[in-house]
Amino acid sequence: MLRTQFEEELKDIHEQFYQMGIAVSNAVHKSVEAFLTHDKELAKEVILNDEKINEQELRLERKSFEMIALQQPVTTDLRMIVTIMKASSDLERMGDHAVSVAKATIRVKGVKRIPEVEEMISNMSNYVKQMVDAVMKAYVETDATKAREIAKEDEHVNEYFQKVYDASIAEMQKHPETVISGSDYLHVASYLERIGDYVTNICEWIIYLTSGRLTELNVNHTL
Repeated sequence: MLRTQFEEELKDIHEQFYQMGIAVSNAVHKSVEAFLTHDKELAKEVILNDEKINEQELRLERKSFEMIALQQPVTTDLRMIVTIMKASSDLERMGDHAVSVAKATIRVKGVKRIPEVEEMISNMSNYVKQMVDAVMKAYVETDATKAREIAKEDEHVNEYFQKVYDASIAEMQKHPETVISGSDYLHVASYLERIGDYVTNICEWIIYLTSGRLTELNVNHTL
């Protein structure tokens, strides 16, 4: 009877974590869409919804601690609880970066834009969102091989960041009137780059879940 209840609770936190991942993926997508289309209402929606993401993380953390304390789970179950607890913290930080992008949208006021850089940021955000969606799928399928592949994709996110950086700096030097928007592009690209780092962290937790070993997949990623 107790075991059945524990399995139900485990299934429940697993599902909650997945729902949190979907919410974060949507936040990332909407925040960049708001930034590129100057949609301040959509940006405000991302900022408001972040409270729900924070609550999801707190709920998962509380439940995880409770299950460890009361159920004293064995190795595999314990690994799943620890993975959810740690990876939900990474998701929460990804949500925070989506909020930072949304806040950049609200700051921008009729400044001169740089269309080619905005296109790079759009492509970068699509790539990052695909990584977020892919890592949640890898988690659900407990696919360590896929997790390793996704972590490697973070190199492309870093390349996107470098392209945005180089193009923004060059444009700001040539056209001083683009300095305000150029600075915002650099901030937004850096937030997206950090989200890629957190995806890598979750990849590491998926490998831990399957092997019990903590593995560092990419050097210089966010802890």
